[in-house]
Amino acid sequence: MADSQRQYVPAKTVHSDYPMIDNDPHFKRVMRYARPGDYAKGVAFAACGPALMLYWEKMAPSHVGRGGFASIMRLTGVVSVVAGFLTFYQSSILRFYGWTENKREREMDMREMVDKVKRGEPLYGHSRLSPYMQGVASRNSRYTGVWLHVILWFNFVNHNQHGVDTAKYYQQAERELEAERKTAPAT
Repeated sequence: MADSQRQYVPAKTVHSDYPMIDNDPHFKRVMRYARPGDYAKGVAFAACGPALMLYWEKMAPSHVGRGGFASIMRLTGVVSVVAGFLTFYQSSILRFYGWTENKREREMDMREMVDKVKRGEPLYGHSRLSPYMQGVASRNSRYTGVWLHVILWFNFVNHNQHGVDTAKYYQQAERELEAERKTAPAT
């Protein structure tokens, strides 16, 4: 009879200049870890589309008639907002992969995960999916931040397959709990 347990295949590690935090971060986590510069970059990129359309209309009027330019501006605004969001999101997610400087995010990650270990919570949240389906979700959304210009694909699934050794969080939690125990007054 075939083994009912499927073999786990670890994710490929891509070498980079900075340590990887997560190769499949949850959407909410990417949003939470974003820097103010990411927001500024996204807003600036989103503003470029309508600004460019206004400039072109001033330089070479389209003469589309009443209401024609307004619909063009609405469409340009929607496309620009989506492009601005994707620029913002990709700026943030590339730090999780370790492809851009990520010292701040590594510190935030360590703090968040160590706090979860101390509270006894699962590191990457609870999931209603079976382990197999969590693996499928992980394999389908791993490194998708690289392909945002091709297909919009985000990770909305909590799973434990993130391409990092989670032992570092437990070791740090042990060190902190030991330090707290030593500094606590004896009763």
